[in-house]
Amino acid sequence: MKIFYIKYPKKSFWIILSIAILLLLFLIYIITRSVSVFNVDEPIYKGDTKEKKIAFACNVAWGDEYIPKMLDIFKDNNVHITFFFEGKWAEKNPDVVKDIYQKGHEIGSHGYTHVKYTNLSRQQYEEDIKKSSEILEKITGIKPILFAPPYGDFNDEVVKVAEQLGYKVILWSLDTIDWNNPSPQTIVDRVMTKYHNGAIVLMHPTKNTVEALPQIINQLKEKGYKITKVSEVIVDNN
Repeated sequence: MKIFYIKYPKKSFWIILSIAILLLLFLIYIITRSVSVFNVDEPIYKGDTKEKKIAFACNVAWGDEYIPKMLDIFKDNNVHITFFFEGKWAEKNPDVVKDIYQKGHEIGSHGYTHVKYTNLSRQQYEEDIKKSSEILEKITGIKPILFAPPYGDFNDEVVKVAEQLGYKVILWSLDTIDWNNPSPQTIVDRVMTKYHNGAIVLMHPTKNTVEALPQIINQLKEKGYKITKVSEVIVDNN
């Protein structure tokens, strides 16, 4: 019985080995890239759905004439919410920010300037977030840990940078669209037709929002909901 041996040319061996190494390196790249993507958390749109809690998130980047009345309504109803301040606005109104914080409301960052971060370079929006944080910490003595991107505009890189700076990125599950000047009843209807456990309700300090708030608060409480800060609805959703 004869045994035949197949001899591969040395050149072919090295070609095959090179291809195998390239495939291995490509596989490692894909796996590494996938892991890095999964390590970035998604923005938070809503909180824990197991409890009847709803968070109010008020973005403040312009105007202050309706804030005192808004605070009175919250005080009368024993409600504490989260205010997201634009750093430039807070810089001009430090006493208002401090008063809101001292009244027991939660302070979050809305960036320093109200611009779309996806139109900026990474360095620009990273500096914008840092500058806002420094201002809010100087006013309140506490570094904010919640960040609401201006216009709700973001991409994976914006989220990654914010997280690296120690923030949770907050969006919303229910939008009053009050910046578009709808009637108070429209604002009430938008909340009361879409409310749900763990909802984050986006609003602004506008005249019609202030008029709508007593109805919204009363109706939600009648349905057994606790109105609270963003951190209190997302605490069990991390």
